Amino acid sequence: MASRNHSTITEFILLGLSDDPKIQALLFVLFLGIYLLTMLGNLMMLLVIRTDSHLHTPMYFFLSHLSLVDLCFSSITMPKMLENLLSQKKTISVKGCLAQIFFVLITGGTEICLLSVMAYDRYAAIYHPLLYDQMMSEQQCLQLVWGSWGLGFLDTVINVPLAMKMDFCDTYIIPHYSCELPSIFLLSCSDVSTNFLVMLCSVIPHGLTTLLLIFFSYVCIIFTILNITSTSSRNKAFSTCSSHLTAVIFYGSAFLRYFMPTSGSPLVLIFSVQYGVITPMLNPLIYSLKNKEVKAAVRRTLGKCLQCFQW
Repeated sequence: MASRNHSTITEFILLGLSDDPKIQALLFVLFLGIYLLTMLGNLMMLLVIRTDSHLHTPMYFFLSHLSLVDLCFSSITMPKMLENLLSQKKTISVKGCLAQIFFVLITGGTEICLLSVMAYDRYAAIYHPLLYDQMMSEQQCLQLVWGSWGLGFLDTVINVPLAMKMDFCDTYIIPHYSCELPSIFLLSCSDVSTNFLVMLCSVIPHGLTTLLLIFFSYVCIIFTILNITSTSSRNKAFSTCSSHLTAVIFYGSAFLRYFMPTSGSPLVLIFSVQYGVITPMLNPLIYSLKNKEVKAAVRRTLGKCLQCFQW
């Protein structure tokens, strides 16, 4: 029976954020603006870090990969969400849903690792300034970045093949604006206990390990900063680290989302919008508006671009 029902279901219905046409129109304008800002901000960060030699340091190397991940992460779910806000038939194919889950797990897992790597970078710069060049050599930075992508990919290859074996029956409505792993568990008529256990065993160690690394790094950083006698140096160190810490707080909502029931409640949707829509837009703003080096690099890059147009 499960196999027959599974063969008849080829798409899911995404309920989205609202069923009111007027609110949907307002949400389309709002989220289109957010998506364009996200693309523009992260592309700008990639361009500036790539072209300005002053930013060719480990911290900005990691930040460039964070911008790349944010570009990918936003482009996985937001175009489909914008399409459904204007469409009467708010559907996504089963294969498209699984593809969304596949890429969300890769980019989300990679971003969480990158945040912990960036916290470690600040720990090395502030807690071990004399050993910083040795601790964050070019080879070490490459290994940390590829390790982050590798762990994100590992989460995906563990969870998605199991999800592809699930049978879907009469229930095909997802109370969400995108496909996420917890969302499709409720749609299955087959036993998902193994899927749920595997998700917990992969997400919890990944999440807890990265959060503990971040916590340890910032505890050491805070104690070191408090021992700095120079007020200007202390403020500069706090300013640099507060940007990283702000991004970490936003992504904490992702963990809460994955351990809450998929009920379509406003709180679940708020958490999802926060880490899936708002954070990728805010990251380049946080790191550029609060960072004098980035603002100076942006001015230099814009100056070069204007010179090119004048020629």
